[in-house]
Amino acid sequence: MPTLIWIPIVVVGAALQTARNALQRTLVETAGPWGATLVRFLFGLPFAFAWWGAAALIWGVPSSAKFRFLPFVLACLVGALAQVIATAALLQSMRKSNFALGSFFSQSTLPLTALCGFLVGDFLSWPALLGVAITTVGLAVVSWPKRVEGGARDWSAARHGILAGAAFAISGNAFREAGHAVSLDSPFYAAAVAVAVVQLLQSAGLVAWLVATDRPALRSALSTWRVSLGAGFCGWAASACAFTALAMVPAALVRVVAVVDMPMAALAGRGLFLERLTVRQIGGALLVAGGVIATALGSL
Repeated sequence: MPTLIWIPIVVVGAALQTARNALQRTLVETAGPWGATLVRFLFGLPFAFAWWGAAALIWGVPSSAKFRFLPFVLACLVGALAQVIATAALLQSMRKSNFALGSFFSQSTLPLTALCGFLVGDFLSWPALLGVAITTVGLAVVSWPKRVEGGARDWSAARHGILAGAAFAISGNAFREAGHAVSLDSPFYAAAVAVAVVQLLQSAGLVAWLVATDRPALRSALSTWRVSLGAGFCGWAASACAFTALAMVPAALVRVVAVVDMPMAALAGRGLFLERLTVRQIGGALLVAGGVIATALGSL
């Protein structure tokens, strides 16, 4: 039975993630999706390495004999790439729909994370699986697009959101494996190491990509350093919470509790971007809340 401290850690991380998404969303128009993605990692890097040092002092460094180098590197590489793709796709989904709906679409990561976890040996109880199913139905209801002119439905935002969800599912399970490769006994230190290494890989890769393909986007991301620094801090802190929880429990459980960012995103969308939700979307959100509760209870 996992200690329940992981649940408040995930909730705090979800709030920080909503703040990070809002800050990144303001940068998309000038820096593009890749520039807005970069700031999350590059400006969060100093915080990540500072936390690594603090974690070593507070919790101590686990025995190096238990450190599995190759699995750690492979998991970090896979997770880093998947998270970069997921973040860019999420920002595009928000750009094509709105802030709240982009966040809702990306919650397709929940059933996909459960599937990925099953493939790597993280099995959920039947009550928890029922919660995942209820949450999935709620997400389908809340995310279903309206008809546009000509009677067709615009699925572009949903496609980007589902891509984000799939990539987040891969990254979540990869980061759990990375933490386990560092230490099974010290989740806080393992998370600190994994966050720092992953963000270093992501920052280096994205800077190289933008230097080669879109230097104006890179300059725009660096010039708006005040907003970028806020996004970097919130991004690091959200990742620190997520990585710590992932070192404690299966990724699907982390994702299902992280769905609490949906009402947070709705409030942020209304307050910052003047967005409104329909009755159908609110009903779907209530289904999601029921699924979250069922999954959390099923994990006890």
